[in-house]
Amino acid sequence: MAFGEQPAYLRVAGDLRQKIVDGSLPPHARLPSQARIREEYGVSDTVALEARKVLMAEGLVEGRSGSGTYVREQPVPRRVARSGYRTGGPSTPFRQEQAEAGARGTWESGSEQAAAPAAIAQRLGIEAGERVMRTQYVFRDAGEVMMLSTSWEPLALTGRTPVMLPEEGPLGGSGVVDRMAAIDLVVDNVVEEVGARPGLAEEIALLGGVPGHVVLVIGRTYYASGRAVETADVVVPADRYRLAYHLPVR
Repeated sequence: MAFGEQPAYLRVAGDLRQKIVDGSLPPHARLPSQARIREEYGVSDTVALEARKVLMAEGLVEGRSGSGTYVREQPVPRRVARSGYRTGGPSTPFRQEQAEAGARGTWESGSEQAAAPAAIAQRLGIEAGERVMRTQYVFRDAGEVMMLSTSWEPLALTGRTPVMLPEEGPLGGSGVVDRMAAIDLVVDNVVEEVGARPGLAEEIALLGGVPGHVVLVIGRTYYASGRAVETADVVVPADRYRLAYHLPVR
């Protein structure tokens, strides 16, 4: 193969992808059979199969048992706003975005004590195995799961205080900033790191995606005078949402 020349299966996948993008193969249309791809492009069965696997991995097509492979309807990406904490309004990014959009999102949560995994302990600046409060969230918009989140808070800070459980007690659901202020910890910095990876099986099952689909992961950590008071991983399906950051200039 000459330098810069694509393997045959990528060339075939690229042509089929273009047909999907330009509407020649519209949503719900059946993808040409393996035999037809072989004949039309002059390739082997192996190449035809690999080309179809590429399109499936990209989430452009889906297999239907006993029926064939069909073009998936692609969602129009929606915006998820990310902005700094604002006093006098909704206390979390999700609540802020819902308020701005005039939407009524819902969420479910569950908290339990756990030992901090090494990676989480490093983010919190504590020893691996130290006790943390782990809270898992499922966020919905109009009934559709839009994001997942898992947060960890050091029990050395919040244990035996009224804010030990993020979604219960007198400040339940108030957000990290207000809850920490109640125990004299003033949050003055938030760091977010955004990455992408294939979704885990349990994440895809909740988000309603296709195995192998990419998710965006926002690793967020709140600090009070340099000390991490909470860290969280927010998981968003990359094909359905875009992150929009509002960064004030000071």
